[in-house]
Amino acid sequence: MAPGWPATLVDGDVRLRPLHRRDQNAWMLLRATNAAWLEPWDATSPVPQEGPRPSFSSFVRILAGQARAGTSLPFAVEYRGNLVGQLTVSSITYGSLRSASVGYWVSQHVAGRGIIPTAVALATDHCFTELGLHRIEINIRPENTPSLRVVRKLGLRDEGLRERFLHIGDEWCDHRTFAITTEEVPDGLLARWKASRSGV
Repeated sequence: MAPGWPATLVDGDVRLRPLHRRDQNAWMLLRATNAAWLEPWDATSPVPQEGPRPSFSSFVRILAGQARAGTSLPFAVEYRGNLVGQLTVSSITYGSLRSASVGYWVSQHVAGRGIIPTAVALATDHCFTELGLHRIEINIRPENTPSLRVVRKLGLRDEGLRERFLHIGDEWCDHRTFAITTEEVPDGLLARWKASRSGV
């Protein structure tokens, strides 16, 4: 099994755990009810897909394979025991780079409660301590105000604009890159996030 996986990460009401096939009904319902909230930011393939979309079981199997290979950490996000979103650490690279990217989504009905900032902090600390990574980045469309709030709450560095970075819908879209390295959070990103919330 790859370093740092499987893993369950918890802070208060927020819990990250591996995504399972049994999450299908809850996951599908969340995605359906949040379609208008999420689809403007969902990455797509510029190559037309042939045949039916993969089943949820196939989706989970693919993610599990990536986790076993050590290239991805696909977490389900729970809040007070209920599935409310997903966070994936992807593009895990070792060698001289030791970096990864984090992507996430959360249901609109619980947005703004600090769930995703907490989840990102938990995952980042896990990557730094258990995987030995040095840098985490998050790429966000400049128009995605809710997601921009997440990185600003966590104090990630704005590294600038990446033009035509990801394909979304029918076009290549610009994204801003936000990042953090281990040196910036010697006590962990979660500790810094908690301190900022308490006004310390």
